[in-house]
Amino acid sequence: MNRDVIITCAVTGAGDTVGRSPHVPVTPAAIAADAIAAARAGAAVVHIHVRDPETGDPSRAVELYRDTVTRIRDAGVDVVLNLTAGMGGDLVIDAEDPLKPVDGTDLVNALERLPHVEELLPDICTLDCGSLNFGEGNQLYVSTPDMLRTGAKRVQELGVKPELEIFDTGQLWFASTMVAEGLIDAPPLFQLCMGIPYGAPADPGVLAAMVNLLPPGSNFASFSIGRDQLPWVAQSMLHGGHVRVGLEDNLYLARGVKATNEQLTERAVEIVQNLGGTVATPDQARESLGLKERAGV
Repeated sequence: MNRDVIITCAVTGAGDTVGRSPHVPVTPAAIAADAIAAARAGAAVVHIHVRDPETGDPSRAVELYRDTVTRIRDAGVDVVLNLTAGMGGDLVIDAEDPLKPVDGTDLVNALERLPHVEELLPDICTLDCGSLNFGEGNQLYVSTPDMLRTGAKRVQELGVKPELEIFDTGQLWFASTMVAEGLIDAPPLFQLCMGIPYGAPADPGVLAAMVNLLPPGSNFASFSIGRDQLPWVAQSMLHGGHVRVGLEDNLYLARGVKATNEQLTERAVEIVQNLGGTVATPDQARESLGLKERAGV
């Protein structure tokens, strides 16, 4: 069991959630405000995607990341910044002509997924460690071994900590291979992502098996989606990990009650404390995760 728990709040994500809850932040100002509120509520880390302010669609625009990150940094709130680098991996194919990408495809190479990371130098950025059948239909997330090695090497050069996003056991195998190859600096940081169709199911036995496969000396967090998000705070903690909540993965505080990021963070704090744990501060998170100090950022 982990008694010193880092809480991450994933504030908006890239899913089709904007029309399903009025609390999902869309503009840089709203995303930053939610990140700041979550930090004040107890999140040591905020995980950031950006969206097109007009449509609410997910975006890779560097200027939107710049605006959002500047607002957070200028607020004077101490928080660890974790920017997604997973955008640019979406491939939707035509069922009759699989070589023909269709609407919804946003597929670029490894380095084209990183310009915002190169400019803004967050504490952490994500690396989604494999390809996946992403839900129903003909959508895939594409992240090949060569892409991942290229991305990991560039992130290492930048001095940014990669959060290794793991959606299934094969991805954990490959991420561990990158650790062994020296592409991931110690201590490695894993995020075990449960319940996303069709990756690892939200099953405590599966989580335990994945934890047992982690390289020695690893840090890890785990989360699940939807109604399993808040119970999974306890699951991850009991299995020795850190936790993640937020509107990227779940829109509800209780049945029929739409949540805010601040409320989900507050509930995570309650669960951690009720289990006898303490909530890590940003400085404690930096020390535990081995994050680099950045003068003037």
